[in-house]
Amino acid sequence: MEHSGIKVYSYRWIVLLVFFIINALMQLQWIIFAPITSEAVAFYNVPALQIDLLSLIFMIVYIFISFPASYIIDTWGIRIGIGIGAALMGIFGFLKGFYGANYDMVVIAQIGIAIGQPFVLNSVTKVGVRWFPLHERATQAGISVLAQFVGIIVAMVLTPILFKMYGMEKMLMIYGIITLAGAVIFILFNREHPPTPPCPPGHDERISVFAGLKHILKQMDMIYLIIVFFIALGIFNAITTWIEQIVSPRGFTITQAGIAGALMMIGGIIGASILPPLSDKLRKRKLFIVIAIIGAVPGIAGLTFAGSYWLLLASCLIFGFFLMAGAPICFQYGAEICYPAPEATSQGLLLLAGQISGIIFIFGMDILTAAGASKTPAMLVFIALMIVNVFLILKLKESKLIKTDDI
Repeated sequence: MEHSGIKVYSYRWIVLLVFFIINALMQLQWIIFAPITSEAVAFYNVPALQIDLLSLIFMIVYIFISFPASYIIDTWGIRIGIGIGAALMGIFGFLKGFYGANYDMVVIAQIGIAIGQPFVLNSVTKVGVRWFPLHERATQAGISVLAQFVGIIVAMVLTPILFKMYGMEKMLMIYGIITLAGAVIFILFNREHPPTPPCPPGHDERISVFAGLKHILKQMDMIYLIIVFFIALGIFNAITTWIEQIVSPRGFTITQAGIAGALMMIGGIIGASILPPLSDKLRKRKLFIVIAIIGAVPGIAGLTFAGSYWLLLASCLIFGFFLMAGAPICFQYGAEICYPAPEATSQGLLLLAGQISGIIFIFGMDILTAAGASKTPAMLVFIALMIVNVFLILKLKESKLIKTDDI
């Protein structure tokens, strides 16, 4: 296939497919205990906080491993960089299944998988620049992020079923075998780059990681984008963590809260299938980032005030559609405005901001409200912060590179 004199290779879709698989499996391993928290508390005979810790480990570890992971990806490439993440996920995912009855070993396995997570999450834009022309990169990023939603939904739906059918140990072993197989498939079929780059000669070169970091932090648009991610991704992490406590004071059941949370992910899948390809087709980044942030505001408002179940579901769908679909466009926009800085470094900074704020907002919501009390005051703060995000996004300048298709 040719585009503007640049040759691209069909094998890029194989690379994207195997990357999709490990993205989905990584998120599955992260959220695996969330839908069976009560059962896990009883099985391991530990307090609920220690089960919650199995998910929080991923956010905490990310803070410390994100930059080293980005450095390795940008220095040694996606075959080694993502390969490290895939290997850690496969090995420790299998160990979690093998020692599924031992809580301490499960914690160790979660830490091992969590160390591998940044090597996968921080590689989205790097895979794009290695294999895809610029006019397909937001689409590629959207598909990669969509995989994360798929992994979460599969875990939410399948985990309770497998637990009831086989019990904790066999369930974890099934997931462990699947995860190990996914890691092996990725390592076998992933390639570093095509025979010729999907860009004009010389435009596949990047400056060093540390020089790139200095360059990134001098870009005012990138500073705005980091702040936007700090607010938006932190809010998303907090809402998904506390969704049941947010809606239960208005009379919604645990089952209804679970369906609302799943619909949020479905909205993200739909949005990630629509907005990033449109961004590529129309060669506009800022417009779709603005649409995503503005569109998420009524979704949060509905989550805060909805009294009817159908309004709650509609609000979750809207929130997921806009906020989660905006993430891949932001990743690609950040890579473009920070060029020639390495892509994993710019993307890693965005995700790092969101992970830090996620921890702050999750515990902040708990501090703001006593046990069993309404989370509305915290949600009002989130609405105000998202409105601030709207004004920050309006300050951004459109990516010059998307108009020229020059990298």
